[in-house]
Amino acid sequence: MVNDSTMDTQNHQYNDKVDNRTEKEKAIDAWLPITSSRNAKWWYSAFHNVTAMVGAGVLSLPYAMSNLGWGPGVTVLVISWVITLYTLWQMVEMHEMVPGKRFDRYHELGQHAFGEKLGLYIVVPQQLIVEVSVNIVYMVTGGKSLQKFHDLVCGHNCKDIKLTYFIMIFASVHFVLSHLPNFNSISGVSLAAAVMSLSYSTIAWSASVKKGVQPNVEYGYKAKSTIGTVFNFFSALGDVAFAYAGHNVVLEIQATIPSTPEKPSKGPMWKGVIVAYIVVALCYFPVALIGYWTYGNGVSDNILISLNKPTWLIAMANMFVVVHVIGSYQIYAMPVFDMIETVLVKKLNFTPSFMLRFITRNIYVALTMFIGICFPFFGGLLGFFGGFAFAPTTYFLPCIMWLSIVKPKKWSLSWFTNWICIILGLALMIVSPIGGLRSIIVQAKDYEFFS
Repeated sequence: MVNDSTMDTQNHQYNDKVDNRTEKEKAIDAWLPITSSRNAKWWYSAFHNVTAMVGAGVLSLPYAMSNLGWGPGVTVLVISWVITLYTLWQMVEMHEMVPGKRFDRYHELGQHAFGEKLGLYIVVPQQLIVEVSVNIVYMVTGGKSLQKFHDLVCGHNCKDIKLTYFIMIFASVHFVLSHLPNFNSISGVSLAAAVMSLSYSTIAWSASVKKGVQPNVEYGYKAKSTIGTVFNFFSALGDVAFAYAGHNVVLEIQATIPSTPEKPSKGPMWKGVIVAYIVVALCYFPVALIGYWTYGNGVSDNILISLNKPTWLIAMANMFVVVHVIGSYQIYAMPVFDMIETVLVKKLNFTPSFMLRFITRNIYVALTMFIGICFPFFGGLLGFFGGFAFAPTTYFLPCIMWLSIVKPKKWSLSWFTNWICIILGLALMIVSPIGGLRSIIVQAKDYEFFS
C-alpha cells in the first residue's frame, strides 16, 4: 500500500500545481537545457539515440575488423551490441526507479547510487571526458569529410587545402547551432542527422559490394611484429567501444519525455531505444563486415576514405557524414552546456541570460575546434577515448549502479550478468587506451599543421 507521503512526492513531480521550489529555482530550471522542456515523443528518443550512437564510430569499424580478424571481430561486435543494449535498458529503468523522482542527468543517478559527493566524483569526470572527446573527434571527422568532398569534386584542378582549415569551416556551423537552447530545439537537426547516418552507412557497404574483393586482398594482421599486432588489437577494441556511446546522453534524452505515474517515461523511451538499436545493427554490421571483406587489412581508418568511385556517390556520402556529425556534436554538447550553465547560475550565482549562454557556448566550441586541430588523428583518438572513457560509462558503470540500487540476489541471473559486464568493461578500459595512445604517437610523426 502506498502511503500519503509517497503520493505527495509523486504529485510534486507530476503535477505542476504542487511545487515547493522558489520562483527563482523554477526560472533557473526552465532556463537550463535539460529541464526546460518535457514534451518529447517516443520517436524523439529514437532519432536522438541514433544520432548519438551512429557516427564516427561506424566509419572505423572495417578498420577495427582488420586489427581484430574475422573471428574475434565478429564476436566483439555482437557481444558489444548485446551488452550495451542491456546496460542501456538498465539506465532507462533507473531513470524513475525512486517513486516520484526523475534522475534527469547521469550524475544524478550516480549520486543516488554512490552518495552525493562520491557520485559526482565518479560520474562527472567520466561523462565530461566522453562528451568532450566525442565533440573533438567529430570536429576531426567533419573536417576530414569536408576535405574528402572537396578533393573528390575538384579532382586535380584545385589547390590542396590543409585539414586545419576544413575543421575551422566545420566548427563555424556550431558557433551558430550551439545557441539552440535545449534538446527539443535541436530535434530537427537530430532527425536529419539520423537519416544521414543510415544513408551514408548504406552507401559505404553498397559501394563496397559494388567494388568487390580487391586484388591481392589480405585478411591477416597488418603489423609486422607481435607487439604491434597486440597494440593494434587493443586499439581496435577501443574503436568498437567508441561506436556504442549513446549511454552518456540517454538520461538527458529521457528527461525530455513527459511522465506520469500511469504512463512513466520509460515506456516511450524504451520503444525509441529498440528502434534506434535496430538502425544501429543495420548500419554497423554491414559496414564492418562488407568493408573488411572488400579491402582486408588495407582498409583506411575511415571507410569512406578508401572508397573513391563512383565519385559523385562517395562525395555525397561524405556530405551526409558532415550533416550527421553536426547533429551528433550538438547531442553530446547539450549535456556539457547544461553542466557549465548549472554551475554558473546555481553555484556562482550568475544571472541566466542570453549573453552568458552566448559566451560560454562559443568558448566551448572554440576549445573543441582548437584541440581537434592540434590532434587530428582519427583512428588513434577513437581507440584511446573508446577504452579510457566510453568503456566505464557504457559497459560497466550502469551495472555497478544497478547492483547498488536494485541489489539483486547473489548468484542470481541479474547478479551474474552484471558482474560479467563489469569484468569485460574493466578489461576493455585497461587495454584499449594503450593501443590508441600508440596509434596517436605514430600518426603524429607525419602530420603538419598549416604548411
